[in-house]
Amino acid sequence: MAALLLLPLLLLLPLLLLKLHLWPQLRWLPADLAFAVRALRCKRALRARALAAAAADPEGPEGGCSLAWRLAELARQRSAHTFLIHGSRRFSYLEAERKSNRAARAFLRARGWGRGSGGDSGAGSAGEGDRAAPGAGDAAAGSGAALAEGDSAAPLAPGATVALLLPAGPEFLWLWFGLAKAGLRTAFVPTALRRGPLLHCLRSCGARALVLAPEFLESLKPDLPALRTMGLHLWAAGPGTHPAGMSDLLAEMSTEGDGPVPGYLSSPQSMTDTCLYIFTSGTTGLPKAARISHLKILQCQGFYQLCGVHQEDVIYLALPLYHMSGSLLGIVGCLGIGATVVLKSRFSAGQFWEDCQQHRVTVFQYIGELCRYLVNQPPNKAEHGHKVRLAVGSGLRPDTWERFVRRFGPLQVLETYGLTEGNVATINYTGQRGAVGRASWLYKHIFPFSLIRYDITTGEPIRDAQGHCVATSPGEPGLLVAPVSQQSPFLGYAGGPELAQGKLLKDVFRPGDVFFNTGDLLVCDDQGFLRFHDRTGDTFRWKGENVATTEVAEVLEALDFLQEVNVYGVTVPGHEGRAGMAALTLRPPHSLDLTQLYTHVSENLPPYARPRFLRLQESLATTETFKQQKVRMANEGFDPSTLSDPLYVLDQAVGAYLPLTPVRYSTLLAGDLRI
Repeated sequence: MAALLLLPLLLLLPLLLLKLHLWPQLRWLPADLAFAVRALRCKRALRARALAAAAADPEGPEGGCSLAWRLAELARQRSAHTFLIHGSRRFSYLEAERKSNRAARAFLRARGWGRGSGGDSGAGSAGEGDRAAPGAGDAAAGSGAALAEGDSAAPLAPGATVALLLPAGPEFLWLWFGLAKAGLRTAFVPTALRRGPLLHCLRSCGARALVLAPEFLESLKPDLPALRTMGLHLWAAGPGTHPAGMSDLLAEMSTEGDGPVPGYLSSPQSMTDTCLYIFTSGTTGLPKAARISHLKILQCQGFYQLCGVHQEDVIYLALPLYHMSGSLLGIVGCLGIGATVVLKSRFSAGQFWEDCQQHRVTVFQYIGELCRYLVNQPPNKAEHGHKVRLAVGSGLRPDTWERFVRRFGPLQVLETYGLTEGNVATINYTGQRGAVGRASWLYKHIFPFSLIRYDITTGEPIRDAQGHCVATSPGEPGLLVAPVSQQSPFLGYAGGPELAQGKLLKDVFRPGDVFFNTGDLLVCDDQGFLRFHDRTGDTFRWKGENVATTEVAEVLEALDFLQEVNVYGVTVPGHEGRAGMAALTLRPPHSLDLTQLYTHVSENLPPYARPRFLRLQESLATTETFKQQKVRMANEGFDPSTLSDPLYVLDQAVGAYLPLTPVRYSTLLAGDLRI
């Protein structure tokens, strides 16, 4: 009898053990299912939009590229709804459609097309002149917006690239949308570039024209001869005293009709055709022009829908539009749901909460550094009683995350991961602190990716005896890779194929397969959460051990007197590998406490990971998108005779950080100072 009573328990025991083993994953199953349903609905809706555009009348705007038909759709469905707020200016979706139509017509004139009949009502369509074959209107190309008198550039060909060198503002958007409608490619040029880097970018994407902000003219004067030699159309986006051969594009736009242009002008032959170039900022070398396809533009329309943002939300965007996070995720994502975006030309931590109160902002798109700027601000009355419910972005470190939510909450932080040129993205839809996404089987079924073992010494994935890559175990850092397919392509960069060298891995899990190499190391824990570990080029090796710069930085940032930390590896003569070095800035009004710092790193870091050198700075060097300049700092080294910043060295014998004087530097090089 007792055996019969125990039998059900014995039968249930394997299930109980299985449940206990899988419980860390299963507890998140409801959230995984909810997001999977949302993602599938989003994919289905975007596919339906694309099919409708393909079947639409090619004479109408609905038959054009995804930007063209989405703007036309919003102008029809939400004509009076505010699309854009910039300073004191507000623009509805109907106004955005009309202004971009004017821009499209100005660019079509530069293609040699005749003036169409679309009137200011916005209800007209392109006239017969607009249907002339490209090149038929060469005479017209010398008038209007096409060329100022004396310019020798040829008319723009269909599909030609026009570069925008403009700050974030409404004009940037109208010109970008207009170029898309006119069947021309756009190149977003970082606004800080001048001289060699600027010319490199224009040449690499094959630009045939450049539109620049009048306020940049003074700093661009030395570049104008080279720009003219390249045969570029040169436009200024606004009034002012312009050099010979340069006209005001906005003035020319104002004379054009605002009716829609035919969709066939911008309709792509293939969704993988390039429609845009975005320059990867990188921390070393010249920028590369990443190819952005029509498919990626369409996919980005679903970004905010995946994040749970709605059409009545107000989104705060203070990121550069020449990078993907600002333009594709921020602007195109907003178009995808038909919401309102508050666009700022520059981010101001002191003004942020007043702006949020004034415009009733509900969603904030961030990069991690912006959140850090906010938590380092003194208390502000406006930071209480705001309507912000969701912060969406990437690069938010766990310590800043906690301080941000504790001070400004209740609000949800939704951390994401992605690359401009990449074919994989992750979203931390659960809000788990410190994670960048989930590796559930449901998510990987919809958005496939893998983590594989990586050897930082050789800079290559680790392969087994059959030559295939090896998947990582939970808790083990691995290289993030994603299969390349027609639905998830990798288009590479403008220029030679050597620019994409190392970005594609072959025979990863089976012969003939191809995966995109993100170059990033991530860790998946036993609950299926993904956490960023390090860039493959940033992780360094010291004393035979791998050191992740992000882990060291997180430990140092826990010290209350440090405000910013940048960790990198430097070469030391007579030593293998690279020694850790940390550039630091202080949090006012604190001073540097070397004793506490040494005690803290000794207690929280293994010996090989403790920084051997410290460099105290007023501010840390960053890229235009606030990425830390690790390579430049590593190249500058730790020589006190060439660096004016205070330097410190870890003296193992003394057990303290000491000033790195010229004498100690010489002792170190002689091998008499043990680090």
